[in-house]
Amino acid sequence: MKARLLLVFVIGIVVWALPRPAAIDPRAWRLLAIFVATLVGIIAKPLPMGAMALTGIAAALVTRTLTITEALSGFSNVTLWLVVCAFFFAEGFIKTGLGARIAYMLVSWFGRSTLGLGYSLVATDLILAPATPSNTARAAGVVFPILQSISRTVIGTDPAKGRQTNAFLVLAVYQGTVITSAMFITAMVANPLVVQLAAAQNVALTWTSWAFAALVPGFVSLIIIPLVVYTVCPPGIVRTPEAPAMAKASLASLGPMSRNEKLMGMISVVMIVLWILGTTLNLDPTATALLATAALLLTGVLTWDDLCREHRAWDTFIWFGTLVMMATFLGQFGLIRWFSDKMAPAFSGIGWIPGMVGLSLTYFYTHYFFASMTAHVSAMYAPFLAVAIALGAPPALAALVLGFFSSLFASLTHYGTAPAPILFGSGHVPLGTWWKTGLVVSAVNIAIWLSVGAAWWKLLGLW
Repeated sequence: MKARLLLVFVIGIVVWALPRPAAIDPRAWRLLAIFVATLVGIIAKPLPMGAMALTGIAAALVTRTLTITEALSGFSNVTLWLVVCAFFFAEGFIKTGLGARIAYMLVSWFGRSTLGLGYSLVATDLILAPATPSNTARAAGVVFPILQSISRTVIGTDPAKGRQTNAFLVLAVYQGTVITSAMFITAMVANPLVVQLAAAQNVALTWTSWAFAALVPGFVSLIIIPLVVYTVCPPGIVRTPEAPAMAKASLASLGPMSRNEKLMGMISVVMIVLWILGTTLNLDPTATALLATAALLLTGVLTWDDLCREHRAWDTFIWFGTLVMMATFLGQFGLIRWFSDKMAPAFSGIGWIPGMVGLSLTYFYTHYFFASMTAHVSAMYAPFLAVAIALGAPPALAALVLGFFSSLFASLTHYGTAPAPILFGSGHVPLGTWWKTGLVVSAVNIAIWLSVGAAWWKLLGLW
């Protein structure tokens, strides 16, 4: 830990000491050094993310780069509170057992084949995604335990065929959660950060506009990608007639839907409907989420202690608020504009469409070097968006494409996002198979989102 912490300080000092271009505000350069050091800390993890974020705030204060009011301004961000509330909903799905019930119902309906099992598990993730910003909670907390149960009770006695079948299911679940993470602002914790970074460049992304733009390419990917995984990593067992019976037995053991499950489902549906109708009703998404959280407390579905114990929500509150604050002031101090003005000429003369494709592919495949979607977004989203806009790309389209890719690029590796090491750690998928599948899936996803997606976005008037 000491060596990694030393690395963080050394990198921060090196950036601080580099010659500052005359056009850049001295405060911007100092904040850039602190921001880079904070990102290195988030990647290297000498301390937890929240601790690194607080250290970054302290550095900004002690160097007089920011005032106390500026340094704490990120914690009043409305999108930050939307994320925190969505974490509470994820806890509600797990605590009440509603998430598991949904999964077992889908398996009982569609689980007679291995491919059907894969689609059932992916569908569970999709249903939970709009109200669950933690793909770890969805994939590792709800879906993966059910996959493990299926593995123990359904996947036959042939070890070789069992391993192949488990490998397919694990990869289908993982690649499915990568796609659902891209489909809703509230489906992955870095998506609201994308929204804030885009807003800093005067590009407004709403929950509804994001969801509608992702609707068609997202569903196409959810249909095609399990088939791709099935081809690249074929299961050893094709038919699983015992799975529906196992799922029905599990449903029977859960008993009838409890009062809290029903309330959880009703409140979630109302919240999502209000998110969709928010623009028409002039109702802010964060206000809706706060009202829904209050409803969970008032009805007893969740207790105040449940909210206090949801450490992932409060950890996110600290690091998200810190990164939003730093990124905002880097923009206000003119650093992002300076970067785009320097980079845009390198792409001049090729047109915004080829330039946008080149930027998007570069942004996507550099995720091989990141073990955190949040760190990747924090480091690269804002400057890449600035360059895309400077090339002449429609701002909303550029913001959304880079936003979608901010989830889809996690398909590549076994460390691409938080659920990956958990699923990979089960031992069902060899490393080479994971990386080979990730590379093929990445190419198919890019083709879908830049072809089917582009046609859909044209229809929506985004370009």
